[in-house]
Amino acid sequence: MIEARGLSKQYGKKTAVDDVSFSIRPGQVTGFLGPNGAGKSTSMRLMVGLDRPSAGTVTVNGRRYAESPAPLAEVGALLDAKGVHPGRSARSHLRALAATHGIPDRRVHEVLEQTGLGAVANKRVGGFSLGMGQRLGIAAALLGDPQTLILDEPVNGLDPDGVLWVRQLLRHLAGEGRTVLLSSHLMSEMAQTADHVIVLGRGRVVADAPIAEFVAGGQGAQGERVRVQSPDAARLAALLMNASGVELDPEGEQGFTARGIAAAEIGRAAAAHGIELHELSPLSSSLEDAYLALTRGELEYQSA
Repeated sequence: MIEARGLSKQYGKKTAVDDVSFSIRPGQVTGFLGPNGAGKSTSMRLMVGLDRPSAGTVTVNGRRYAESPAPLAEVGALLDAKGVHPGRSARSHLRALAATHGIPDRRVHEVLEQTGLGAVANKRVGGFSLGMGQRLGIAAALLGDPQTLILDEPVNGLDPDGVLWVRQLLRHLAGEGRTVLLSSHLMSEMAQTADHVIVLGRGRVVADAPIAEFVAGGQGAQGERVRVQSPDAARLAALLMNASGVELDPEGEQGFTARGIAAAEIGRAAAAHGIELHELSPLSSSLEDAYLALTRGELEYQSA
């Protein structure tokens, strides 16, 4: 388990993390979300002792990471896949890490095979593609067979098979009772991988909920939407606008999306007035919908 209590970090006058508290529990994949500059990377650096907090604490399994007698067995982290000497081979890089913790060579061979790098184990890392570098970073995180994994954008640069492999790996590790923290900007992938989400905005926690609850609308989703297509869409839209709380967004000349009214009510209104319907489809909110609605006011770096 990872626990943060009143955690803050300042760089000069800039507050990167502002009095955040959360618990990341074992047995599930926790998604760590937030816009650029929200404090995710700083929080993860604080978890593994790469930065010192300005205030508050963050512990892994009840103690600071720096106090762990076997750090690689406690936490496996992927924060910067490029942090490898380009002249080393994948095997020599992992062997060097293993030697610092008394990890046998057979474990190096196991993680190379597990991450699909067995065939290029003796190739210099400087010649690796972005995806191969990510696989090496994951191999290093798995090297100590840790109970806690902290991964920042682990699928960056991976092909679809690699993305699927990472998803299945993280689900499997969480199923073994390990603590898995995953940061990513790929909402579609996060929706298929995470059980729980923590969302940061401007250094503060703005959501901390099971992913199903978050998407359902408890913390930022837009509610039920219904797509309507009809050759008489304008007349139907005029009828629906008489109902309180209904919002309509046009979709071409013969359609619109309705919010604040159920599909069954739209169908009854159309039938009562002899309006032909070509489509009446409830649209469930996605993780991306919920995330964008929640963080719209939390963007530090916003495009024009």
